[in-house]
Amino acid sequence: MSRYLYRAAAPGGETIDGEMEAHSLDAVAERLQAQGYLPIRVAEKVDDRRGAWSGRWAGRRIAQDDLAIATGELATLLRAGLPLDRALEIVVNLSANEAIRTVFGDIRQAVRGGATLHAAMETQRGVFSRFYLNMIRAGEAGGALEAVMLRLTEFMERSRELKETVKSALVYPTILILVAVLSVIVLLIFVVPQFTQMFEESGKALPLPTQIVIAAGEFFKTYWWALLGGVLLLTAFFRRQMQNPVSRYFWDARFLSLPVLGDLLAKLEMARFSRTLGTLLENGVSLLTALSIVKETLGNAVMARRLDDVADKLRAGKGLGQPLMETSVFPRLGVHMVMVGEETGRLAEMLIQVADVFDREVRAAVKRTLGLLEPALILGLGLIIGGIIMSILVAILSVNELAL
Repeated sequence: MSRYLYRAAAPGGETIDGEMEAHSLDAVAERLQAQGYLPIRVAEKVDDRRGAWSGRWAGRRIAQDDLAIATGELATLLRAGLPLDRALEIVVNLSANEAIRTVFGDIRQAVRGGATLHAAMETQRGVFSRFYLNMIRAGEAGGALEAVMLRLTEFMERSRELKETVKSALVYPTILILVAVLSVIVLLIFVVPQFTQMFEESGKALPLPTQIVIAAGEFFKTYWWALLGGVLLLTAFFRRQMQNPVSRYFWDARFLSLPVLGDLLAKLEMARFSRTLGTLLENGVSLLTALSIVKETLGNAVMARRLDDVADKLRAGKGLGQPLMETSVFPRLGVHMVMVGEETGRLAEMLIQVADVFDREVRAAVKRTLGLLEPALILGLGLIIGGIIMSILVAILSVNELAL
């Protein structure tokens, strides 16, 4: 399927712009008419940085934390018995975020014009994920919109907590690495040259470690710009590699094969996969549709591509658990729990339990990894700085011996 940009007139006369995934232009027009809109213009999405009509949507990116807060507020207001139009108005008035006010203001206008909530949200390009939109659609179809929005809020909070756990755990090692690099650079560029002239005047051959340290200091002092440029080029190269689907698949496969990091990444993706799939199934989304949505939420290209094979086998009647096991990339414990859920007819409930288990596993794995990484970084930093200082001291002692 392709993605299409459209412009349509709402029953109230308002003009609405949006984006939709469909098989053809006619399918987009038919879907808009079924939702009560009059199609004005439909065009296939242009695959460039601007795209069609990009000016209208510029600056509408919303942080997931802000979206989770707005979703929670809307769920609370709906649960209190307020009509959707009034609840949206209150969310707009309460929010201090201009992007939230603009997006939810447009949604309110579309809803007042007769559009359903998911159709109104679908017009806000790049704001709501397919997962979010399908949850809202399922809630409206089942007449339990407030309950679905509460689940959405809980899902987003759990995802945010897991992400924050990983980020917070990486703060201290990152600081240690930066301090180590900065300390070494300061020693090599500013401290070591202070002794160079004294060593040269001594006329004695310096020990090999001292020669290496002095040469490294001269190199850093003379070619620091080349080193900085090399780091920037390497960063840009890796970013471009991760944007290319072929090279992204290659790197993601390498990451999964790493001894400690690969296991942590697999558990992280299993938690995301299970929670997303379980939440969708609990709200009435079919398994095949849910799998296609889950594929878009996974960050690892290898695991995401394996879901295509799982979907094909699922269509052939082989179930979910066994095809997942055959991919050999999802953690075996999680897959076995999925198979138990299938056998007992409680797949959605078991998937949520799998997500909870692997959330805890990720936190425990991060703590274990940091428990090993932090002492190693401190020891490495001490050895490097100690080695530089010792090389200088050895040279000073040799010069003093010559003077005596």
